[in-house]
Amino acid sequence: MRKLFLFISFFLSVILPCSAQDMQRAKQTIADLCSPKMYGRGYTNKGEKVAADYIAQRLADAGAKKFGDSYLQSFPLTINTFLHQIGLEIDGQKLTVGADFIVSPISSSGSGSGKPYFLDTLIFAENRSAIAQLLATDLSDKILIVNGKDYPKIADLPTELVRKIYEAKAFISLETKLTMSLANVQLSKPTFSVLKSRLPKNFGTNTRKIKFSLEAKLIENYTTQNVIGYLEGKPSPTLSKTDSFVVLTAHYDHLGGLGKNSYFAGANDNASGVAFLLELLEHYKQNPPNYNLVFMFFGAEEAGLLGSKFYVNSPLFPLSQIKFLLNLDLVGTGIEGITVVNATIFPKEFDLITQLNKEGNYFTQVKKRGKAANSDHYFFTEKGVKSFFIYAMGGIQAYHDVDDKAETLPLSHYQSLFQLITKFFDKI
Repeated sequence: MRKLFLFISFFLSVILPCSAQDMQRAKQTIADLCSPKMYGRGYTNKGEKVAADYIAQRLADAGAKKFGDSYLQSFPLTINTFLHQIGLEIDGQKLTVGADFIVSPISSSGSGSGKPYFLDTLIFAENRSAIAQLLATDLSDKILIVNGKDYPKIADLPTELVRKIYEAKAFISLETKLTMSLANVQLSKPTFSVLKSRLPKNFGTNTRKIKFSLEAKLIENYTTQNVIGYLEGKPSPTLSKTDSFVVLTAHYDHLGGLGKNSYFAGANDNASGVAFLLELLEHYKQNPPNYNLVFMFFGAEEAGLLGSKFYVNSPLFPLSQIKFLLNLDLVGTGIEGITVVNATIFPKEFDLITQLNKEGNYFTQVKKRGKAANSDHYFFTEKGVKSFFIYAMGGIQAYHDVDDKAETLPLSHYQSLFQLITKFFDKI
């Protein structure tokens, strides 16, 4: 009986295609990338370097080859960071960074206290009375309070009003959701985005004192990196063609942290994409395709697509040899389907995706979207490379906040996307 079992196992391993996606391994990868030691894979505490070394080791363990002598492709950037002291207190009630408030990425350092000044929204309608009152007010000892939807409008006000507003010690923008981002400049006095739902109950015109502290550091010429490796395709006449590389990409960086104790784990964005690529690496290690397969993990996507921009200007092989590029970002959900960016530019490939989805019944919908500069595929597309960017829809709404955590990421359609993508690559 045991011999029969071994024979059947051997027969199936030879005859049937091997799918190497391991959900437990994928979940562990996401948990590793979201762990405190990687500190949000950003530029505070060098979390992105820890993440890059982790990915490079995974490439090595899988036997991926290097372009040159390293998996790492270094490049510089300038980034504003918030390393240490961050505090916000309203009438003696301390707010929690990350959960109750975040910091504007363009903030400079500062500390102090003052009374709140609620900006009259009528100034945006050019109300003369409101403008006159603002100009007559001494803001030097005030903390200016503005609704989040109105905060961006300040920059469009007449120069005289902007200068007046910037006399304030600091700014608070009242938000219904906290959404963190990165910047490479310091343009603003200390600016805090605060959740309306987490404000003290008596917050308003009776608020007496707001106390704040913020330590910002603009780091210039910080060295970060892309992580790149490849698997050789099985010997085939197709490898003699000029388009012999299929490229899979995902950014591994995220937003880092605020202060010493708060960081943005970035499970869906984009530990999910990194783990997915590493699962595809394991799959194709066991099932070599008819083309060389390159795995690119980009740094500094959150800082402005800097890693992919650097790569297309310093490619490790001619971009003309890329048969197709697929970029994955935000793929940890999928209950409402997936969106394919560049679908209108490459209709033949999009039709193939939709046909395969229909045959396999993987997603409720495959949404078509045109060209967009919203992830790392963009600069490749601009250079004439056939590229798709796929992201999943529906499920949890955590995005660029402290709630994007590994333990709450559903991965509901992870396996469906795996099947769809591997079948797509079998056909192109």
